[in-house]
Amino acid sequence: MSTCSVSKGCFVFKPSTKKRRLSDKTAHDFRCTSSDSEDTELRFVTCQSLWNQIKSETEQIQENLNKQLLDNLVSFLSRSHSDFQEKTTEWTCRMKFREIPTAALVLGVNVTDHDLTFRGLSDVLQDNITPYVALLEAKDCPGIKNLMQKLMGQLMKCDIDVDSLEDEDCVQVSQSRIRCSMPSLISWYDSVTKKTNSETPSKKRNSSSRHWQSPPVVVIFKDMESFTTKVLQDFIVISSQHIHELPLVLIFGIATSPMIIHRLLPHSVSSLLCIELFQSLSCKEHLSTIIDKLLLTSQFPFKLGEKVLQVLINIFLYHDFSVQNFIKGFQLCIVEHFYSQPLSVLCCHLADIKKRVYSLSHDQCENIRRLPSFRRYVERQESGKQIELLTNDSFLKEETEKLLEDLHVYHENYVRILRCLHVFTSSLPKYPLGKQIRELHCACLENRVWETEEYESALQLARMLNKTDLVTMLQQCVEILMSSSGKEFDRAVEKLKEFLTQFQNLEVAEASQERHVSVSPQKELQKKTDLYHLQKTLLELKESRRSKKLTKFEMLRFEVVDYIDSLVRRYLVPADERTLHEIVYFNGAAVLRGHLNAAPRTALHTALNSPHWYLKNQALRCDGGGISNKAPDICIVYKLHLECGRLINLVDWLEAFSTVVMAAEEPNADAASSDQVDDVIHARFIRAVSELELLGFIKPSKQKTDHVARLTWGGC
Repeated sequence: MSTCSVSKGCFVFKPSTKKRRLSDKTAHDFRCTSSDSEDTELRFVTCQSLWNQIKSETEQIQENLNKQLLDNLVSFLSRSHSDFQEKTTEWTCRMKFREIPTAALVLGVNVTDHDLTFRGLSDVLQDNITPYVALLEAKDCPGIKNLMQKLMGQLMKCDIDVDSLEDEDCVQVSQSRIRCSMPSLISWYDSVTKKTNSETPSKKRNSSSRHWQSPPVVVIFKDMESFTTKVLQDFIVISSQHIHELPLVLIFGIATSPMIIHRLLPHSVSSLLCIELFQSLSCKEHLSTIIDKLLLTSQFPFKLGEKVLQVLINIFLYHDFSVQNFIKGFQLCIVEHFYSQPLSVLCCHLADIKKRVYSLSHDQCENIRRLPSFRRYVERQESGKQIELLTNDSFLKEETEKLLEDLHVYHENYVRILRCLHVFTSSLPKYPLGKQIRELHCACLENRVWETEEYESALQLARMLNKTDLVTMLQQCVEILMSSSGKEFDRAVEKLKEFLTQFQNLEVAEASQERHVSVSPQKELQKKTDLYHLQKTLLELKESRRSKKLTKFEMLRFEVVDYIDSLVRRYLVPADERTLHEIVYFNGAAVLRGHLNAAPRTALHTALNSPHWYLKNQALRCDGGGISNKAPDICIVYKLHLECGRLINLVDWLEAFSTVVMAAEEPNADAASSDQVDDVIHARFIRAVSELELLGFIKPSKQKTDHVARLTWGGC
């Protein structure tokens, strides 16, 4: 590869697109960089296995959530295709008006998740309907020529066999010779469909099982809002003129609103589209499903602490609405937990706990004894048992196994009662404990939920529920508790069923009679009277309400709410109060926030002010606010500029820089060498100042030509 040129420049050599072999050094790197080398390989294998299970579960969840949307799109394409193939009256009418079948797919503002949706849509279409699917992005299509090149390039690759892609240069040359225009695309489509129809019956039977005869050409605009108006107009107008020759179907990916189509396209162009609207599932509902299936379940032993979960949810709600970024953050939590916690080897399924506990070494037993939750547990035991737990490793392993099994049972019971409480609180006015179950889950993890004011107000509102809502909630709670595999909630189920029977046997006549008696004093208020009698009547009404006996329904309603309250106090204990919760719960919110919440200004200040922090070189460290002459030039210039005011004299700045750099030079150097060093130092200073200007710390001043203005204050 020659880089000969008249002028200097930057030459870019693109690597080949062949798949590279993945190295097997990941486990080795994980093992070497870990602070505790014991059982790191097993921890890595456990981490990898757990993430693979979670990844497959999330993919299945996303597939199920998008199934309805994809089925509707496939149905839309099948209707458009059948109309074209059968030449029905509707298609003839549409062809007469040159209308293109168009699906407006509203996906929401979570743009980072759109890629996965379009990938799934493309796979479904290529597996069941047509191999001719093109995904276009605005950054690749600045003009109509680029759009046609990208479109034909993707479509023609669909027709090329996989074995023929070995020689990539030949493929690129053959595609570049083809004239990218709509007539060329039509002639290519005709030749491809004729070739498919002329195949042998066996090949034709195999191809027809996957694709339709004369399959449509689907063009997906992934980010319609980013396309220029002229490109869209030209493509639609050109395509509409050839719609009777090419079964073209358009899919617009929309992040904002369907009205963007009419804002981008004039009526003369939008009238050429036969648009049908499709709405994807809300990203908030998607997130709720992910949390419900991954966190509120005993299927996976790994759990998130309250602060960590709140960090991930806040990033989702206040930054990007991206479910994919939430899952990546969840993956980061798993890796960080297994990397930093030596006892995470016990964060496994219940069937593997016994084997791993009894294989613990003495050092790992000491790690268990150092856990804060285990220390609190030991302090509550008798003196004899305390000695055994602190000195006998075998006894400690037996106790650890029991505690981990209890923790697993706690998770199962916690999820059941949490869902029951959510049934009661999700429909209350103003949602004191939150509308989503994730909000209730965070509240229960943070502290004892029954000690909060929100819980008290929720109970007061629950004591005013009507009979219909109360019966419905009890039935839902019975279904939730009966889904439990153990016998823990058998008594609770019987008690709730007893409440339902009592509600059914209430005497409506007695309740209506008591209601009539309680209302009768109010009728006296409707009569004309003076102020004295009105005040007397109001006082009597107040006393009657105080002394009024509760109806059977009200008494039963109080019993139901009190019983649910007793279940909450028993099973919804915060995870921090459970022994050995550190093994399965990740609580490193500060670490997670440092990885995910970008703070470029702070990071830049740290890099320039303390270069040893990122370069891992202690020789650059300088205590007491001094400046090391071994630091990079930009760091020296940055520290010197922090000592200046609003305007910085370049001459003084250069002298200070030269003084710091020359601090290690010998004083008896010859004049020639010193002049040469001065020129080099001057060049280094100019480069460092230019870099600071590029980063936005300084700018040229119009007041004085030999000064620059400082733009930042306060260090960071």
